[in-house]
Formats: sequence, structure tokens, C-alpha cells
Amino acid sequence: MNQLAFVFGLLGNVVSFMVFLAPIPTFYTIFKKKSTQGFQSVPYVVGLFSAMLWIYYAFLKPETTLLITINTVGCFVQSTYICFYLFFASKNARIQTVKLILLLNVVGFGLIIVLTHFWANDSNRDDIVGWICLVFSLCVFVAPLGVVRQVIRTKSVEYMPFLLSFFLTLSAVMWFFYGLLRKDYNIAIPNVLGFLFGVVQMVLYVMYKNTNSKKVVKEKKEISEIETKIIVLDENKLPELKEQIIDVMKLGGAAVLGIIPLVPVHVDNHIIGVGTQCINND
Repeated sequence: MNQLAFVFGLLGNVVSFMVFLAPIPTFYTIFKKKSTQGFQSVPYVVGLFSAMLWIYYAFLKPETTLLITINTVGCFVQSTYICFYLFFASKNARIQTVKLILLLNVVGFGLIIVLTHFWANDSNRDDIVGWICLVFSLCVFVAPLGVVRQVIRTKSVEYMPFLLSFFLTLSAVMWFFYGLLRKDYNIAIPNVLGFLFGVVQMVLYVMYKNTNSKKVVKEKKEISEIETKIIVLDENKLPELKEQIIDVMKLGGAAVLGIIPLVPVHVDNHIIGVGTQCINND
């Protein structure tokens, strides 16, 4: 039984590492556009906090090396993402992210360590920390759902990475069996909801994944219709048009102080109209 738990724990490490790498396309998009746009920092801040808690919990429990290794990697990766986010975030988003980090990762985590160390007994300290880990593990799975409302409202999955949802679901399965086989329900229970939340996200992705492409096609069609309405004037008709305009001006009694040359307006080597070139009469 312990060997089987070790296998699931090892697989959980591998899949969880893939979870940590899943947001890379998101941050590549941020890098290309030099802006965080609609992306949120909450999943990464909460993920960092959860990894810190699990490391603390692992040090209180025997034979939890697999928890320590993957969550140490998680702390490093999530910290990297947060730094990257802060670099490209707007001023307001940067301030909100820093406030969340101070509130959750500094004050919150510090209070948990102090309170459990001084107020809890050695015999039940790991249980208390385990329950805290359970609650915040749920937050890790729920955090990406912050964009679900945006997906439903906009019918667009632009800001809900599919890879993150997929690997979170797979990771939940691995860690559920790891916790179940070790009879550590603080690990098993949150991964049940983690699996369900992951499935919901993937269903939404399948429902709305084609919306973006349809929107692009519609925009291209509208642009094409506008282009077809542009009257392209042939260059050999330009002199005739100039004479007609001058005649109209004379008939209208316009006082012309000087000749106003008509300059053809070129777009992609085509004349689409005419304009005027001012003459300095000084």
C-alpha cells in the first residue's frame, strides 16, 4: 500500500510540475503584448501561499518527502510568475497584487506559524495545519474559476488557459489517490472538488473555444465589405475631374486667390480620391 502511494505521489509530482508550467503560454502572451490585460494574479498568489502551507504541513508529518519536493518547486515557480506579472502589470493591478501578497503570504502565513506553534499542542498541530491546508487547497482550485464569470459573460476563453485546467484536473486525481492510500484525508478531500472544478472549466472551454475564431472571421468580413465600397479612381480620369471641380468653383462665384492644386491620395499605389495642397501666398 505504501509503495502504491509512493507511485501516485511520484506521478503527482510530475503532473503538478506540468501544472506549474501550464501558465507559460499565458505569460508569453503577456510578454508579447507587454501588458497583463485581463489576466489575474490571484491564482499565482494563492498557489504560492498553498505551496508554503503544504511545506509547513509536510515538516510536521513523517515520510512526506514528495510533498516537500514538489511544493518547494511550486514556491519557486509561482514566485517567478508573480515577479513577471508585476513587471508588466498596470499600476492599479500591481498595487492590488502587492497588497494581496502582503496580506496572504506575509501576514497570513506568519500568523498561522505563530498561532499553531505557541497555541497548539505537538500532538494536534499537524491536524490543525492539515485542515488549514485543506481549506486553502480548495482556494487554489477555485482561484482559476475567477475567470469563469468573464468567460460566460463574454463567451470567450481568451483569459482561461485550457492547459492549466487540464493539468489541475489530472493532478487532483493523482493526489487524491495518494492521500487516500496514505489515509491522509487532508490531502484527499480537496482534490475531489479540484477534479470537479477542473472538469467544469474544461467544459466551458469546449463550449466557447470557437467564439474567438468566429469573431475574427466576422471582423474580416466587415473590413472586406468596407473595402468594396471604396471607389478607386483611375489616373486617366483625374484631369477631367480637376476641370469639373474648377468649373463648379467658378459657377459658385468662389473668389480664388490662386490655383489650388489637387493632389491624388494614394493607398497601395491606387488613387482613392483627391485632396488639396495649400499654397503659401506670402
